[in-house]
Amino acid sequence: MTQDPSRPAPGAGDVLLGIDVGTGSARAGLFDRAGRMLASAKCDIAIWRAPGAMVEQSSRDIWQAVCRATRTALAEAGLPPEAVGGVGFDATCSLVVVGEGGAPLPVGPSEDPERNIIVWMDHRAVAQAERINAQGHEVLRYVGGRISPEMETPKLLWLAEHRPDIFARAWQFFDLADYLGWRATGIWRARPAPSPANGPISRMSTAGTRAISGRWGSGCWRTRASRGSAPGWWSPARRWAKG
Repeated sequence: MTQDPSRPAPGAGDVLLGIDVGTGSARAGLFDRAGRMLASAKCDIAIWRAPGAMVEQSSRDIWQAVCRATRTALAEAGLPPEAVGGVGFDATCSLVVVGEGGAPLPVGPSEDPERNIIVWMDHRAVAQAERINAQGHEVLRYVGGRISPEMETPKLLWLAEHRPDIFARAWQFFDLADYLGWRATGIWRARPAPSPANGPISRMSTAGTRAISGRWGSGCWRTRASRGSAPGWWSPARRWAKG
């Protein structure tokens, strides 16, 4: 899709960029402020599977795919990065684990730090989800009465129990869409949860987890706040669109 020559070319800040990261690819779409799509592009992303129903991805690989898709969409539309006035991210309910400075940490037995995402479909935390549900705590009302192993809270508990060294080294646990927003701007803002699938990582870390943590151990639920300003390699959205 190319820019319609019958319409005036968008000026600086006139275009909105939407990023959607699914299980197998990252997609970028450019829209004018009337909601018309100007261009779109897609870039595949890697996925690893391991015994024990483990499914993992790489935040670095996903970010590179986002950047490639964005640059391709801009080129197709014939627009400079300066035309983009806003960007929105959506993604799967996958858990991103990073250390100091955003360095990826390994979440599984491969010990590969590039494999730092527990993908939504990963079922390593079935036992943890069952134990959470057995408590019948009122906080479960946020997820329809029962939590799924595909949600992020059981995966956090699995990390605390099976990868305590990684859990202790983690600087931040992100929902994937929140990670992308942070990676693009250096600003840490949790989105209002669009669905129960990724709501528990924020809701269950506040309402009700003090009571739950009394049974699991308070260390499982400590909160890591962002520290100071972002490192210099975080770039505003318009600059990363340039590559």
